[in-house]
Amino acid sequence: MMIEIPERSIVLDTETTGFKTAEGHRLVEIGCLELKNLIPTGKEFHVYINPERDMPEGAFKVHGLSIEFLSDKPLFDQVADDFLEFVGNDVLVIHNAPFDMGFLNYELQKSGRAKLKQTTPNGGLMDTLMAARKRYPTGPNSLDALCRRFGIDNSNRTLHGALLDSELLAEVYMELMGGRQTSFMGAAGSNNTVSGATQTITEQPQRPIKLDSLLTADELEKHQVFVKEELGDQAIWHKMPQ
Repeated sequence: MMIEIPERSIVLDTETTGFKTAEGHRLVEIGCLELKNLIPTGKEFHVYINPERDMPEGAFKVHGLSIEFLSDKPLFDQVADDFLEFVGNDVLVIHNAPFDMGFLNYELQKSGRAKLKQTTPNGGLMDTLMAARKRYPTGPNSLDALCRRFGIDNSNRTLHGALLDSELLAEVYMELMGGRQTSFMGAAGSNNTVSGATQTITEQPQRPIKLDSLLTADELEKHQVFVKEELGDQAIWHKMPQ
């Protein structure tokens, strides 16, 4: 099966003071995390931003970020270059991309910078809301609904938060791209393209430095039993190096 996988992608979410920049609303939080061949690398970018305006009650109820909390945070202009360096020209993965991209590009232009290159025809942009609507046309396809659909634990999401939502979205994205099991292995020799980002996968991607496992011995034993008894000899786990 062909699996379309960008070599590097950035899962991104934002929080704002409202819905429309035309009404004077601003960014207050950006959260991003890096994936390499759908595998989280542990690299993150997270910042709170002083919007230089009041916080409407409706927005505060969504994310819980007060003006008192944000008053000593940096302005967007002060964090813009670090943000641009982190995302680069790689694929951005966003749920309801027009909303977040609209605010990001508004802030970039307001600070005298160019729009994100991912908005061009050759740039990389994956809107997981559009992908979910195509796959599940009857919905619902909100982030919470997709977490429930894929069995992803979102119990900590009592309020919206850009970094937490990015972490949940990364798992949703992996499921939309074929599932968290198959995401660890590309189809050998296949050509993989997402919105202009192309990669030919010939072997399993390897981390430069192997991360310590967070699994307990009991969890590992249960997983091995599950693979043997439920998935059988052809399970992809048997093909992964130990």
